[in-house]
Amino acid sequence: MMSFTELSAPVKHSMTEKNSDFLAFLQPVQNRDEAMQWVEQYRARYRDASHVCWAYSIGNTRQPEAQACSDDGEPSGTAGRPMLHVLTERELGNSLAVVVRYFGGVKLGAGGLVRAYSAAVSQAAQLAELATVSPQTELAIQLGFADESKVRQLLSEYQGELISSDYSHLVTLTIRLPQSAEAAFCQQLSNLTAGSAVIDNNS
Repeated sequence: MMSFTELSAPVKHSMTEKNSDFLAFLQPVQNRDEAMQWVEQYRARYRDASHVCWAYSIGNTRQPEAQACSDDGEPSGTAGRPMLHVLTERELGNSLAVVVRYFGGVKLGAGGLVRAYSAAVSQAAQLAELATVSPQTELAIQLGFADESKVRQLLSEYQGELISSDYSHLVTLTIRLPQSAEAAFCQQLSNLTAGSAVIDNNS
């Protein structure tokens, strides 16, 4: 899994096209369920709107874990798919785009709709704050009690996090750290514990 960029904060943007108002929202999401909960919230908030169209992409937009879109009554392929295309092109991973349309009495035609929905999301994307997501790896480490504090210190040096600790005749620490740091961390761990630590890769 490669590093990728994701939306780090919500964005709101509005534009008008031939009397129709388009309200665009970008929302950080981590999975499909969270995306659909937000869609329902926008539908409830803008229940008087003509259409509430949406698209989401979870994970790396180039190899998404999940993605979907909806035209919500607009002609097929004129809203959701263009919105999803913008998320992909802008590499907005873990993101939901929602565009609320209030019809202004002038029909835009299929081409006009594609351009309007694309522009609404694209303009919102220009305002977006992005964060880089680096792949993580999870390890379970068995070690003696005497080495625990040294390993915890080593973990913090490598920007890792302790997920859980289990104590029996040995200490088992379950940790997560950047994949790019795994080899160096394991080498240092071996040096620190004179090779006595047992490492199990959970990922």
